[in-house]
Amino acid sequence: MPASKSSNNKRPPLAILATLASIGYLPAPGSCGSLVAVMAGAWLAISVGIIGLVVATIVLAILAFPAIDAYSRMTQTHDSKHIIIDEVIGQWLTMLAIPVVPAWTADYMVYLVAAFILFRLFDIWKPLFIKAAEDLPGAAGVIADDVLAAVCAGVCLMLGGMAWGG
Repeated sequence: MPASKSSNNKRPPLAILATLASIGYLPAPGSCGSLVAVMAGAWLAISVGIIGLVVATIVLAILAFPAIDAYSRMTQTHDSKHIIIDEVIGQWLTMLAIPVVPAWTADYMVYLVAAFILFRLFDIWKPLFIKAAEDLPGAAGVIADDVLAAVCAGVCLMLGGMAWGG
């Protein structure tokens, strides 16, 4: 039985990170996590620069492995819907493919919406090789499908940017 959001103080810090505190317990946790990721990622990219988003993505990816493993051990589950740190990694990777300079502009906002929709589409649909990535053991299987969904979404963003002239 997964730990409830009200018991954050009883969960190890890494397990709390895996669910982004209580966000992973909201309805549609993957979409909620992706939405939080878009907002946080946009703030990072605009305030600190795209390098800040790259560094944050790398750091989060490194922390995600032990966090996911801790949560999975604690709940005796694999790829629980409450684990949403992988959505943040995937969403941020998708955002790195946005072909315009991060700024509070209409163009960037349109790309943020497109990045959110495309990542969620590929993450939920999981065509072919994306679904197969979930079979990897442990945290690698939890993260790999989101990374592949991000690659597919990113390619679509870049192709759309070329077609749109962005």
